[in-house]
Amino acid sequence: MKSKTLHQYDALIFDVYGTLIDWETGIYTALKPVLERASSSFSRRDALLAFFSVEKDVQVQHPTMPYNELLAAVHSTFATRIGTASTPEENDAFGGSIAKWPAFPDTAEALASLKKHYKLIVLSNVDNHSFNTFSRPILESKGGTFDIVLTAQDLGAYKPDPANFKAALKAIEEKFGIGKEKVLVTANSLFHDHEPANALGICSAWIEREAATIGVDSGSSATYDFRFKTLGEMAEAREKRNRNKVDHDMI
Repeated sequence: MKSKTLHQYDALIFDVYGTLIDWETGIYTALKPVLERASSSFSRRDALLAFFSVEKDVQVQHPTMPYNELLAAVHSTFATRIGTASTPEENDAFGGSIAKWPAFPDTAEALASLKKHYKLIVLSNVDNHSFNTFSRPILESKGGTFDIVLTAQDLGAYKPDPANFKAALKAIEEKFGIGKEKVLVTANSLFHDHEPANALGICSAWIEREAATIGVDSGSSATYDFRFKTLGEMAEAREKRNRNKVDHDMI
């Protein structure tokens, strides 16, 4: 069987938070005030896993709630679960912390590089205001502009709901005439992205992101077709293949 190569795809479906944006650093930093009041101490990993547990529950209970509001609700429940309490002001501040979540240092340049070869699609568990106001300008700053953006607010559900991926495939087919076999899900979270990609038969690339916890350190049995430590490594692999082809054509 012929092995898969990056050049056989025409569109990339990106997760944003965890893949392009370092949300774990952003979340952990924003949780510190309430963690300092907890009844016991938490490592970064344990705090993030506790957050993930709460967030999954709240997303199932409130699939249409805008993400900034959902984060505020998660913060309140998280505080209770760790044996303390939070104020409404603290909850709202946590919901607005997306504004301070940093991009991974390789992201913007990698997106600009990948833009030369692929349509770039966002499929993200976020509200429109937070993404368009805070995250999108950073991500597109080097020229890697997105061709389609689909948020949980647009779709009325949060990943890993398969309906979100079906909606993305439909949008890509309708706008660009690109079928599923030419689409590559590109994401860090095994739970949010690779599991539904597996279920729907979509190929995927795992962006490992060193020390990632949320959606990764959860016993997932998801598989993937490619594995890269960073998005920059994936972009370089695609460029290397392109250079090799040019060299071959010149012979």
